[in-house]
Amino acid sequence: MKNFDFLTIEEVQFFIENNLSKNVSKLALQKNPFPDLDWKEILNQIDAKRKAKDKLPTWFSSATIIYPSKISVEQTSSEKTASYKSKLISGRKIIDLTGGFGVDAYYFSKQFEKVVHCEHNPELSEIVKHNFSQLNAENIECFSGESEAILEVLNEQFDWIYIDPSRRNDAKGKVFMLRDCEPNVPDLLDLYFNYSSKILIKTAPLLDLTAGLKELKNVSVIHIVALENEVKELLWEIHQGFERNPEIKTVNLTKSKEESFEFNLGENNIKINYAEPEKFLFEPNAAIMKSGGFDEVAFQFNLKKLHPHSHLYTSNEKIDFCGRVFEIKAVFPYQKKEMKLHLEKKKANITSRNFPESVETIRKKWRIKEGGNLYTFFTTDLKNNKIVLLCTKI
Repeated sequence: MKNFDFLTIEEVQFFIENNLSKNVSKLALQKNPFPDLDWKEILNQIDAKRKAKDKLPTWFSSATIIYPSKISVEQTSSEKTASYKSKLISGRKIIDLTGGFGVDAYYFSKQFEKVVHCEHNPELSEIVKHNFSQLNAENIECFSGESEAILEVLNEQFDWIYIDPSRRNDAKGKVFMLRDCEPNVPDLLDLYFNYSSKILIKTAPLLDLTAGLKELKNVSVIHIVALENEVKELLWEIHQGFERNPEIKTVNLTKSKEESFEFNLGENNIKINYAEPEKFLFEPNAAIMKSGGFDEVAFQFNLKKLHPHSHLYTSNEKIDFCGRVFEIKAVFPYQKKEMKLHLEKKKANITSRNFPESVETIRKKWRIKEGGNLYTFFTTDLKNNKIVLLCTKI
């Protein structure tokens, strides 16, 4: 197995730190300042550490951290999402069956007395073990091997099992299915229940909620986690024996606040109102859009929908909302005369919702420059007319 100890040498760490702003491709052409050491691996440390600066500030600012490949850093959870998910569950012991770079396990270690980190790649397991010691995470045990075998050898009961399955390289087609991932969670659920009655599964946002529910059983909660209005991960809470409709909990983590919204899946008795555009326009954040709880938004915030399929909301009252809020300045039909008057060759931000033309098509067709303080929504009203809303952001 590869030895990474040389990367912790003070001179090597100093070189890495002082070349973070340099172009790695250009550095690669230079003479290796450490002739007896692996130059390619040193360059990888520079590349990977640079990727960690904003995503993993704790690792970035800690001394003698060793990084795996740049791709591993790109694929790992960010500290913000890892910290958030660690506070969703609690107990004494948790096992992370797909440990990877260990960001999730590190944050679980702040909530649990004992964390077991499993990683099938022995080199990555050693790197993570080293890093945990640098981060003073003393309540994490690292094991290398296949997760099912580790479960069998340990033969312990855990309060939670955590799994972040990755898509197999040989998986064909564009449809994201859990059975196309490693480990194959749907087929292994009964095995996992031998070691814990509670399982938390992290999946990519690409997974369709309905498809996930068809593959899994006993799902009690689905968490949809967005970071700065970009959905980063879906978290599936599974409780052995749970048979009711799951709860959907969404959150958008921003620099200033957490936008939370939740509802119970399968509640069909919601009555909502529709209306022509009023004084204010409301656009749900990305986590809510992923949840599909469009009627629930109108009901809970007491808003009116512009159209059953537009997922834009309106009111004469300004309210605190989980998403963007605009003041509507003008509404006009999508016609040549109106477009020439209001938008052609002007500067505006464009959103297309339930509209036959894409943002790119609209921008090109009417030569609208990107940016500025004007926000435009191209959508469909209650009478199925194509309309344009001119707005200012609040």
